[in-house]
Amino acid sequence: MTQRTANHQLKKLIDESGMAYDAVARAVRAVASESGQLLGTNRSAVHHWIKGAEPSGLTPGYLAEVLSRRLGRWITREDLGLGSPASGEDESIGLTLDFDPIETLTAIGEADVNRRRFLAASAFSLAATALPLETVQEAAARSRTISGGAVAGHADVAAVRDMVKLFMDMDEKHGGAHGRSAFVQYLVTDIASLCRGRFADEQVRAEALSVASAGAHLAGWKAYDSGEQGLAQRYYMQSLALALARASGVPGQDGFVMRTMSQQGMKLHRAEHCLALAESGWAKAKGQVDAQVEALFAVTHAHALAKTGQRQAALAGVDHAHTALAAGMRTGDEVPFWALVWGPPAATVHSRSAKVFETLGDRGNSARSYATAVASRPGATYARIIALDLVAEAEQQAKQGSIEQACTTWDRAIDTMAGVKSTRTLKAVRSLRSDLRPYRSRGVRVAAELDERARRFLAAHPR
Repeated sequence: MTQRTANHQLKKLIDESGMAYDAVARAVRAVASESGQLLGTNRSAVHHWIKGAEPSGLTPGYLAEVLSRRLGRWITREDLGLGSPASGEDESIGLTLDFDPIETLTAIGEADVNRRRFLAASAFSLAATALPLETVQEAAARSRTISGGAVAGHADVAAVRDMVKLFMDMDEKHGGAHGRSAFVQYLVTDIASLCRGRFADEQVRAEALSVASAGAHLAGWKAYDSGEQGLAQRYYMQSLALALARASGVPGQDGFVMRTMSQQGMKLHRAEHCLALAESGWAKAKGQVDAQVEALFAVTHAHALAKTGQRQAALAGVDHAHTALAAGMRTGDEVPFWALVWGPPAATVHSRSAKVFETLGDRGNSARSYATAVASRPGATYARIIALDLVAEAEQQAKQGSIEQACTTWDRAIDTMAGVKSTRTLKAVRSLRSDLRPYRSRGVRVAAELDERARRFLAAHPR
């Protein structure tokens, strides 16, 4: 029998973290869950790793992320004494600033199209989010390298922009899983080729890089909607959507990507860097964008303030967002296409305001704001986000004791989900069933009927 060699590197890092083996196991399971993976890791497994056993599958990456978060620095598989990833599996892809953004975008896109498991199930990295934002300029500068090809003009860029906008609209109407492979393939072929070519002038070049950034942002959003948080982050990260937006020079677009990164962190309850990202994003936009777009930045900043316990500042931020929104709507200012990812700014401001109130425990204002957001979006075009806002509204109604009203709202949400392919909507229906459990056990008829409808919906829409 071969004697295993104890993993002293791993033991040293775990000792430094101060975490007990059962705490490490819980944290590994939690990180895996963020990536849509269910693991049975326990204290005994951690003990075996220390003794020299190799964690299976994607577990080494989750373990590295657990210790990175705990120790406040980037921990790799090599640091854990677990060697390099399997051949062809670059776990740092999209999380460093070492490569040209277009080359990195192509590499990630190709791995995404081929459904490379190591990338699809990668962990959301706090260490990567904490990379100094000033270093983005280094990655942005690399996008200036061109390799020749036909000269692209405004019409060429407009055609690509129209295609990205078409996929954006399809995404909101049918969910992130719909057309995902087709869009990523378009991203790594047509969009990447456009950016590698020559441009009629600097304005065309800026437009092309702006469209590429919007494309990377949409690819990240599709991954997010499919529950692939680590992959989504890599599309958003400094070497992709953010660097391309910075390279384009389009006012506010780089800040918009930071805003999205902040929102992703808040959704995953990773508040450590969310406020800094929201503040940095808004600083990029102030004085550079029209009032309705400024409102989008202000309300995300308010949400980050609420998440960090700054109640009064958060409420002031909501007021600022609504004031800016009203001013922009009065003047009819133009909203750039990259800021219309979730529909009209008014709907997004109301929806995010609802999340601020929800975080602060104000269920009445939260439910009303969700309802206003739903009413502010064209139903046929924004089915997914309307359904999710309806679910959130119903949750607030139920927590106020209005179970019959909540069930009516939940019913509307399921109606809206027809034809939507989204992991988030399926998760929302599973959450709905959990929320209904105490009412079913008390014999509340509307709850039992709605639960049966939700059960049938999930049976008809397996993930």
